[in-house]
Amino acid sequence: MVLSIIFLLIGFVLLIVGGELLVRGAVRLAERAGMSQMLIGLTIVGFGTSAPELVASIEAALAGSPGIAWGNVVGSNLANSLLILGAASLIMPMAVARGPLWRDGGLALVITAILYYCASAGLVGVPMGIAFLVILIGYLYYAYISEMRIMNAQNRPAHASVAEEHDIVLSILEEGDTAAGSKAAALEVTDTHLHDEQHWARSALVLAAGIVLIILGGRWLVSSAVEIADAIGMSEAVIGLTVIAIGTSLPELVTAIIAARKGASAVALGNILGSNLFNLLLIGGATATLAPATIPIELLSFGLPALLLSSIILLIFAATKHAISRTEGAILLLLYGAQLLYNLIAL
Repeated sequence: MVLSIIFLLIGFVLLIVGGELLVRGAVRLAERAGMSQMLIGLTIVGFGTSAPELVASIEAALAGSPGIAWGNVVGSNLANSLLILGAASLIMPMAVARGPLWRDGGLALVITAILYYCASAGLVGVPMGIAFLVILIGYLYYAYISEMRIMNAQNRPAHASVAEEHDIVLSILEEGDTAAGSKAAALEVTDTHLHDEQHWARSALVLAAGIVLIILGGRWLVSSAVEIADAIGMSEAVIGLTVIAIGTSLPELVTAIIAARKGASAVALGNILGSNLFNLLLIGGATATLAPATIPIELLSFGLPALLLSSIILLIFAATKHAISRTEGAILLLLYGAQLLYNLIAL
C-alpha cells in the first residue's frame, strides 16, 4: 500500500515534468518551423497540456480499467469548472468574453450531453471516438478563423493574446511555482532567431524526453491507482474522479490562480474552457477509439450528470453581467467540495 502511494506520487511528478518538456520542445520546434503563435496555441499547446490526462486515460483503458480512464475525463472537467474557476474567481472576479464563452463553453456542454447519451445507450465505442476527434479538428479550425477575424477587426496582431499570456507566465516562473510547469512552458515565448542545428536538436531531445516521461508516469500512475483502489475497496471510477483528476489538474489550478492574481482573467478562463474541450474530444475520443469499453455505473449515475449540471451553472454564472463574481466563485467551490464528499462517501 505504501509503495503504491509512493509510485502514485512519482507518476504524478513524471506526468507534470513530462508535460512541461513535451510542450517546451514542441513549441520551440513549431516556432522555428514558422508556425504562428496563435496556431501553436490552438494545436500544440492544447494537445501538450492535455498529454498527461491523455496518457493516463489511454493507459488505464488499455489496462482494462475504464473506470479510471473515463473517471479522469469527467473528474478533470469537474475540477476545471468548479475547483479551478471557483478558486480563481474568489481571488479576482473573472471577466467573460461572450464569443469564446458560447463557442467553447457551449460546445463543451453539448459534447458532455452527447457523451452522457452515448454512455446511457451503450454507444461508447470506435464510431463515437472517431466522431469526437473529427469534431475536435473542426473546432480547432473554426476557433482559429474566429480569432483571426476578431484580431483583424480590432487591428491587433495575431500574437497579441500570446504576448499577454507570456507576461503572466514570466511572473509564474519568477515566483517559482513549479506545479504550473506544464502550463508555463506551454505559453513560453522563445527566441525565434536561433535556427541553427544545435537548437533544433536540443528542442527535439526535450520533446522526446517529455514523451518518455509522460508514458512512464502514466503507467506508474495507473498501476498504482488500481492497486490502491483494490486495497481500500474503492471503485476505480471514484479513484479516477477524485485522485487522478485532481492530480492531473494541478498545473491548471496553479496557473489559473496566478493569472487571477495578475488580473488576467481571460487567460485563466480561456485555458479552462479549452482544457474542458480537449479532455472531452481528444482524450475521450482517443480513449473510445483505442480502447472501447462500457462507462462504469458510477459515472452514469452521478459523474456525468454532475458534469452536465456544473457546465450549465458555469454558463449561467458567466453569462450574467459577463463575469464570474467572488460569490459565484465561492458557490462553485462549495459545489466541488460537495460532489467530492459524495464521491468518497456514497459511491
